[in-house]
Amino acid sequence: MKSGRWLAIDTATDLASVAVGFPPSAETGSFVQGARRHAAEIIGLVDHALKQAGLKPRDLEGIVIGDGPGSFTGLRIGWATAKGLAQQDGLPVCAVPSLMAAAATVARQLGPVPIAACYDALRGQVYGALYVVRPGAVDTVLAPVVMTVAELARAAPVRPRVVVGDGATRYPEDVLRWSGAAPVFLESLIPNATTLLSLFTREGAARALDDPLGAEPVYGRPAEAQVKWEALHGRPLRNPSSQRG
Repeated sequence: MKSGRWLAIDTATDLASVAVGFPPSAETGSFVQGARRHAAEIIGLVDHALKQAGLKPRDLEGIVIGDGPGSFTGLRIGWATAKGLAQQDGLPVCAVPSLMAAAATVARQLGPVPIAACYDALRGQVYGALYVVRPGAVDTVLAPVVMTVAELARAAPVRPRVVVGDGATRYPEDVLRWSGAAPVFLESLIPNATTLLSLFTREGAARALDDPLGAEPVYGRPAEAQVKWEALHGRPLRNPSSQRG
């Protein structure tokens, strides 16, 4: 019998997190810091959260997964875990942007004001987006893009109250010029998986995955291996990862 509880997973950054609960609240959760630990520990995080809730995977109502953009390897690990559970137990899956979850965590304190989230994309760039999080809906002011913080500031239609994420803390001076406030560290916030549970039922927040096994996260840009393959062969790789904004 289904319990009404959902499992949330986010692995878009170095901080991988898992939570279980009745949306919009989480009952149990666990997380691990360090990108190289995701593959080894994600199943253990899921098992721990389910055990704390007294559940088996088949008892879940569904799975909500962090949609990226972010670490290519991290996202693949989280999505592979979600897909495996969905296939095994016939669970529905929906996806919420990981950047939105980070912004929504800050919105718990600030309310419905513009909040930017930036994850480090290397090469001097960030994966960035801008949101206004309301009690029943989320407004995407600027959908996820790959830019420098300075370019993001020029592209954004409004000035954020604050900017959160490891991309923000890597370029604090640019963030301060853009928002007028110091960047917020992800490590100082509730892990994303907990926030995913509070978000996915809000208007404008989630996309349902009608084909969970064939769906892909929003990586933000192709992986280095894909770029090299396409350069070598002179054609796009078949079924490239989604670049939805």
